[in-house]
Amino acid sequence: MNARHAYLLAIDQGTTSSRGIIFNELGQVVSVAQKPFRQCYPQPGWVEHDPMEIWETQQYCIHAAIAQAGLQNHQIQAIGITNQRETMLLWERASGRPVHAAIVWQDRRSSALCQQWREQGHEAMVQARTGLLLDPYFSGTKLAWLFQQDASLRQRAAKGELCFGTIDSWLIWQLSDKRDHVIDRSNASRTLMMNLSSGQWDEAMLGLLDVPEAVLPRIVHSVLKPGEISPSTLGIPITGIAGDQQAALFGQAAISPGMAKNTYGTGCFMLMQLGSEIRRSKHRLLSTCAWSQATADGQIEMDYALEGSVFVAGAALQWLRDELGLINDAQESEAIAASVDDTGGCYLVPAFTGLGAPHWDPEARGVLVGITRGTNRAQLVRAALESIAFQSAEVLLAMNADAGAPLIELRVDGGASANNWLMQFQADLLGVTINRPTVLESTALGAAQLAGLGCGVFDNVQACANMRQTDRLFTPEMSRDEAQSRMKAWLKAVDRSKSTWSEART
Repeated sequence: MNARHAYLLAIDQGTTSSRGIIFNELGQVVSVAQKPFRQCYPQPGWVEHDPMEIWETQQYCIHAAIAQAGLQNHQIQAIGITNQRETMLLWERASGRPVHAAIVWQDRRSSALCQQWREQGHEAMVQARTGLLLDPYFSGTKLAWLFQQDASLRQRAAKGELCFGTIDSWLIWQLSDKRDHVIDRSNASRTLMMNLSSGQWDEAMLGLLDVPEAVLPRIVHSVLKPGEISPSTLGIPITGIAGDQQAALFGQAAISPGMAKNTYGTGCFMLMQLGSEIRRSKHRLLSTCAWSQATADGQIEMDYALEGSVFVAGAALQWLRDELGLINDAQESEAIAASVDDTGGCYLVPAFTGLGAPHWDPEARGVLVGITRGTNRAQLVRAALESIAFQSAEVLLAMNADAGAPLIELRVDGGASANNWLMQFQADLLGVTINRPTVLESTALGAAQLAGLGCGVFDNVQACANMRQTDRLFTPEMSRDEAQSRMKAWLKAVDRSKSTWSEART
């Protein structure tokens, strides 16, 4: 570390809120500002955000975090940006005006397109080139859908009049006063349009999706030197960029192959560090770019990760709160779940926006099975919490099968990781130790650390990793026979939610 009294601003733009967090050179939180924004559901399975509201709430959080810390802009060495990943935007290059609402990663509107491409036999090619699967989750399918709905947008895109981007692109466009249209490799690898080996846009994928290259941002590294992109309007250089899950992997100090983390947020996202090796999953997980930086001779150096995505985790608790009124806030779910011995055989499969890894069934829908006349509120709350752990356990089983060696420790972060009951149940189901850090803001911390690497606050990756401290370890207490029995019952419930069952009942 070669800076004392350094400050780094993390811009953490999430699915339900924008945040600004300032860290010092020790990785400690100095200030936090957060502002929620609206979730729009224009049709079943559709999820949208207002791009201008994202920018306005993010501006508020940036200025509020700086003011709360009692700092001036010039005292902040660099900005790191982390963001909800597959959410896509399209805006006018000349005016900066969005031409459509942001289509959120949870959105399922391109499901039929994905099914069409699968039936045409394209998925093997897609996985080989991008490391991903054909699913409406990814940005490129959403952009393809938009161009099919409005051919004039594609024509304008081909002429260079429009800009496509993920949220990092949108924020940098705004922060650079409309000078820079860029995307980092961790986010680009989630668009379904980047070649995972080369780290550049893939012509075959652009052809399949019918996307003109003129609309795409320039791909840049996750770690940048000051001046590689335009300085922000705040006068602070932007030197770190990463999608939220990759930023959390870095913030969890999972820098060696085989290390893994699980983030418990709106969804759950488990990533295993692979180092410089691309590993293609045989169990329907994703291969993705963890982060990239330039080598001494200017070449691209990419770290890769294996990922399993669960679409609904903390969102299940939001559903209990907002739609059913069973809880007042997510925090009270811990005490409620602990107040009963079990769920009474009740299982909630929260496939509200389809099923993610390892099923990848966009047409699946949520089900509640095993309820009886005696099923009560506490059991339903417990079933919702258990569903988070069950879904994560499915991903870990697939990850172990792909890795060839069982994981012995899982690092955790995100809001729900503060729930001790959930973390213990997760350790019991998985049969591995759960390691929770002192600083739960792993996503924002990772973005700040990447920025610190870029601007020289930190000398190397290991200096960042050395900051991590463990708050608590959760060790398995449940017998493996019982854990397997519960998983078996869970998988039966999952079968009830799948699209094949949905079709049979209509």
